[in-house]
Order: sequence, then structure tokens, then C-alpha cells
Amino acid sequence: MNSEFLDALETRDPAEREAALMAALPAQVAHAQASSPAYTALLAGVDAAGVTSRAALAALPLTRKSSLAAAQAARRALRLGGYAAGMPRRIFQSPGPLYEPEPDADGADPWRIARALHAAGLRAGQLAHVGFSYHLTPAGAMMEAGLRAIGAASFPGGVGNTELQLQALLDLRPEAYAGTPSLLRILLDKAAEGGHALPGLQRALVSGEACPPALVAWFAERGVEAYQCYATADLGLIAYETRAREGLVVDEGVIVEIVRPGSGEPLPEGEVGEVVVTTLSPSYPLIRFATGDLSAVMPGTSSCGRSNRRLRGWLGRADQSAKVRGMFVHAGQVADLVKRHPEVRRARLVVSGELAQDHVVLQVEMWESTTPGLVESLMQTARDLTKLRIEVVLLPTGSLPNDGKLIEDRR
Repeated sequence: MNSEFLDALETRDPAEREAALMAALPAQVAHAQASSPAYTALLAGVDAAGVTSRAALAALPLTRKSSLAAAQAARRALRLGGYAAGMPRRIFQSPGPLYEPEPDADGADPWRIARALHAAGLRAGQLAHVGFSYHLTPAGAMMEAGLRAIGAASFPGGVGNTELQLQALLDLRPEAYAGTPSLLRILLDKAAEGGHALPGLQRALVSGEACPPALVAWFAERGVEAYQCYATADLGLIAYETRAREGLVVDEGVIVEIVRPGSGEPLPEGEVGEVVVTTLSPSYPLIRFATGDLSAVMPGTSSCGRSNRRLRGWLGRADQSAKVRGMFVHAGQVADLVKRHPEVRRARLVVSGELAQDHVVLQVEMWESTTPGLVESLMQTARDLTKLRIEVVLLPTGSLPNDGKLIEDRR
């Protein structure tokens, strides 16, 4: 196999990949029902054997991070709120607090990070300086496991202690860095301030924060090719950047959907919506986990040769809300309105004005035709859903931006 790719999975025919993922779904759903008390209740009455397509998967309920946190707080007698299937090897903590298990895996890479590291150019025999926390949270362990899987070594730098970390970079001369882009910039700045060169540091896999093109270019000017990956403590690797720099290629071990924010309704290719992920992990079988992140599926495949779907990257947050005249309005209410009116293509609630003088307009982008009385019908639906009197403005197709935003607060 060409060393450009970690394995043959990355270049297989898309139809073959889709068939394999769909074939694995029934067993994963059945496993979640049988082994995870939370999914026993959530998926009660679901025929796992029939979940063999994306349409069937889309009929299942979403699992949100807030649901995990609430279950962990309310059902302390159940390990991880009943979502884990068995006893994990290690448990980590994220802000909230929210506790996540280390997934079980046949190999040495439970979060599947090796694929992103390999795409970023890291190879066996190299040393990577890990700039993620090793305390409470799993990010440092995630990177270390991926490095071990590709035969690379790691220096657990963690966060903070930048003077000591810089000294380690100078002494050990690692070929790569894996961590947040902000820490990498701090370390490179400190090295320059001290008149130190780091010629051996040539590659980086960054995550956990935004890394805009200007910062990627800044790293490149200092001899470091930085690539991004999209991963979470709950799911492991979701997608990763390649040398093509054409979006993020979806990982081989997850099923990704893009849904309308505030709902579980799948959106067509190119539409911006919430990223929803189903994992095939046996120990933490998250089914339709709503990440709260916005993205979109890009058309075609990457010029690097990897054949999986691509995401445009992080485009914002899907969990939108606004307080209007003392009432909270959520993205799910706007999504529900769109669902009830098939004439509507997109809708956006725009809130403007001064404090206590809110002006609320529902901008509605239509398909090619409208029906008589639609404005009045939309106003009534909006009032039923939000308990607010809302002005409705009809717009032609293509008027609203494709950015996944359902609520825009301009106050």
C-alpha cells in the first residue's frame, strides 16, 4: 500500500464503504439496546435488524451531550448514566462535569487518531511533542495512543510550563507536534524570542481550537506544516485534514449525518447543519450523537485519493437560542415550523432592537411557489410554537445564506 495512506480502507470504493457501514448498523443498535441501560430505554420498540440504511437510522432519536450529563447526574448508580456498555478501562472528565470512558478497541488506538496523524505526515520512528492536557481530560491520551499505533514516540508536554516545554523541544528535537494550535504558536514565539531555531519540527496535528488559514500560513512560514483534525472525547476521531487541504475527510469508523439544527432531519449534500455521529464502538455505543457543531458535506472526493465523504470544517454552533420578551426561543422551534410547512425551504428568526423593545421577524425562504394565506398560517404556527407574536417576511429561493443559522440575535 502506498505510504500516503494508513490502510486500504481509505481508498475503497464509496459504495463498498457505505455497504459495510450499513451492514454493521443492526448489530451495533442491538448491542446498544442489550448492553447500555440508557439505550435499552431510548430505543425501546426499535427493530434493530431493520436499521440497515441511512433512512432507517434517521428515524432513531438523537442523543445529545446534555442528555449524557443529565443522566450521569440523575443516575449515579449506573456507570456513566447508563450509556456505557460494561466497565471501561479508564474514565475521563470534561467541563460540566461530564465523564467519558476510554473506548475498548482490538488495537492500540481506541480513539482512532492514528489515521489523522498519518495524514498529517507523522511516521514510525518519529517523536511528537504532545501539547494537550493529560490531567482529567482525555486529549493527551488520545494523541499518545494514536502515536503509539503508528510506531511513533511521544513527549507528554501537556499545557502550561512553557519554559520547560521549550527546553524539551530544544533538547529532544521532535519532528512533530500534536496539540492545540495556540500552544504551538506560543512555543514557536518563545523560541524566536530566545533566538532558538527548531529546524527539526516540521509537522503538526492540531485540534481543540479553530486554526484559520492565516494561522496555518504563519506556521508554514516557520517551517511547520500544520493539519487539523476534528475529534471529541465522546466519539474519538470524526474527520481529518489531508495534504489536499480540501475540507476534512470523514474517519472510517463512524457514520456521519448532517441534520437540520434543532431536529434530527437529514439535510442534502451541501446544506449546512448539525453534525450527528454514530460510532461503532462496542464499549460506548453512541447512536446518533448530536455534536452541537455545524458543518456541511462537500461534493465529490478529495484529490489526495481518499474516497470518504468530506466535511467543510467547523462552521459554528447549532445550539442556538435567544431570549425574546422574557421567553426563550430555540432553534428546534424554528426547525419544527419548517417541518410543518413544506412550502418553506429555509427560515431564520431575526431579533433586533433595544432591551425590552425586541423586534422579531421570521424570514422565510420559499421554494418556487407559495400558497394563499401562507403568511397568516406561518404567523399562527410561530405563535403556537413560541407563544410570541412574530412578523413573517417571505423571501425568494436563494435569499438566506446557507450557514445553518436559524436564530440571529442582532441586539
